[in-house]
Amino acid sequence: MKIKVLTVGKTDNKNLQNLIDDYVKRLSHYVSFSLEVIPDLKNAKNLSETQQKSMEGELILKKIDNSDALILLDENGKSMDSVKFAEFLQKKMNSGLKNLVFVIGGPYGFSEEVYTRANGKISLSSMTFSHQMVRLFFVEQLYRGFTILRNEPYHHR
Repeated sequence: MKIKVLTVGKTDNKNLQNLIDDYVKRLSHYVSFSLEVIPDLKNAKNLSETQQKSMEGELILKKIDNSDALILLDENGKSMDSVKFAEFLQKKMNSGLKNLVFVIGGPYGFSEEVYTRANGKISLSSMTFSHQMVRLFFVEQLYRGFTILRNEPYHHR
């Protein structure tokens, strides 16, 4: 199985980006993994929230194949602890799925078209985090999930 994380907008903070890069590198030992950045929209400040979500949604959907399982990182998604998330990953791998795509949307979330296409939603927390922080938290959780599945000492139970 291949895992891809799509994010809207680049990470401006170099310290965060270095940490993200470290976990992306670590993940490559467990799974075929990529993190793809969809560039910020030009002149976004001149667009309404709905227009921005719609335009970002079009860009997201262009990156998704029909056979991909699409999971949105969304505040209204399913909450799970790290062990349950590891079990979720294992079930996806056992199902014979070729591509699992997680999406971290823009500041206003997702368009209705993206929600309609999605196969599921996961919430990292009921708290609100910056999109740049969410990228770091999520790639770390992916890494943690694979170490749990391999019974490696990274995660303490």
